[in-house]
Order: sequence, then structure tokens, then C-alpha cells
Amino acid sequence: MKSQLSLDPPGEHLFIRAVSADGVRIGDTLYTGALAIAAETLIENWGPCRLEDLEEAHLEAILGLDPEVVLLGTGARQAFLPPAQLAPFYRRGVGIELMTTDAACRTFNILASEGRRVVAALLPILEG
Repeated sequence: MKSQLSLDPPGEHLFIRAVSADGVRIGDTLYTGALAIAAETLIENWGPCRLEDLEEAHLEAILGLDPEVVLLGTGARQAFLPPAQLAPFYRRGVGIELMTTDAACRTFNILASEGRRVVAALLPILEG
């Protein structure tokens, strides 16, 4: 299933146009691996393809973008991180929400258009 989010740019910031098992389309480019996106920054090949392979260095890269909130897209299904991996966010006063990757994409577009300091860290939607 493909979610067409928007054809037209909503402003000056990066936006997610579509998301599916094929990847995440930002502008006219399709990204097939894990990525992190902020209003003005894109990190290609940000992390692993599966949540269980997420390491501290991946999380530090997200925090390095100075977000007020992080949306962690966990793929086709919502999953959760152990408290030890959430602690760096809480210590810095950064909100973190774990949701499916397609929900994270939709939420990113909304928060970015509101001018919020949001980062979406997106794992691919793997089938099966």
C-alpha cells in the first residue's frame, strides 16, 4: 500500500511526498533505506533496516540535529525501544514518539509545516 502525502511543497522546508514498501519519496527522490529528516537536513543511510539493530550512534546522530521532538518510524508495525535507549532523549528534554513509518511521515509533514524542530528517523517498511 502506498500513501500519497502531498504533491506540492508546503513551504521552504523538506517534506515527504509519499511512503510505501518501495521507500520514502522526498521531493522527487525515492530513498529506499533508513533515513533521518529535519526541516532543512536529510541524513541518508542513517541507520539500520530493523529496530533491533539500532545502536547508540544512530540515536546520537538524531539528537545532533537539535530536535524538540523525534518521530521514530519503526517500519510496517509499531514497535518500542527499551528504556535504556530512550534515556538519552529524556535526559535532554527531547520528546520521542515511536510509530509506524507511514504515520511518522504524515506527522513529520504536519509538525514541520508548523515550524516545530522535528526530526523523523525512518526505518524502511519491510514486507513479510
